[in-house]
Amino acid sequence: DIFSQFFTRGGGDRFRNVRMRGGDIRYHLRVDFLDAVRGARRTLTLPDGSPMDIEIPAGVEDGQVLRVRGKGAPGLNGGEPGDALIEMEIGEHPVFRREGRDIHVDLPISIDEAVLGGKVEVPTPTGNVTMTVPAGASSGRTLRLRGKGVQGRTKGDELVHLSVVLPERIDPELEDFMRRWREQHRYDPRRPMKGAA
Repeated sequence: DIFSQFFTRGGGDRFRNVRMRGGDIRYHLRVDFLDAVRGARRTLTLPDGSPMDIEIPAGVEDGQVLRVRGKGAPGLNGGEPGDALIEMEIGEHPVFRREGRDIHVDLPISIDEAVLGGKVEVPTPTGNVTMTVPAGASSGRTLRLRGKGVQGRTKGDELVHLSVVLPERIDPELEDFMRRWREQHRYDPRRPMKGAA
């Protein structure tokens, strides 16, 4: 009837004139470990061929979603476009591990460095630094480099885990020295474990 036609037409016209915001579009981005730690800038190509610049903040975490405003679906009737939601997937690194804002690294040291101590080069996400290994350092000891972890508003630390590594070939001189040393020193590193069972 005439009333139903009037209300249907009127309601439809009002709906067509309403400005509607476009929907958000989700993307997935794989980020290099060091780029996630230090921050980086990337450019993605959207489905329509247009570029989208992404500022990856220092310290971004795996699974974190970044929002780029205005890069989603277009709006209706002049409505503003939606946003691009970009989920971060952080790659692994062959040397560094991350826990929160701290970086962990396993550092091999030689026998003489462990016994006598000395200065060694240590890799960090921002470049190599010199660190002093104290005399008498054992495998498993952890040293801390403050401020050398994940960058950002607050900086994490780098935790350096020492590991004493023997030379690939033990020369006779070293063998002879260790035999004489063993005869003169009754050192048992497992003594605290005796009687544990």
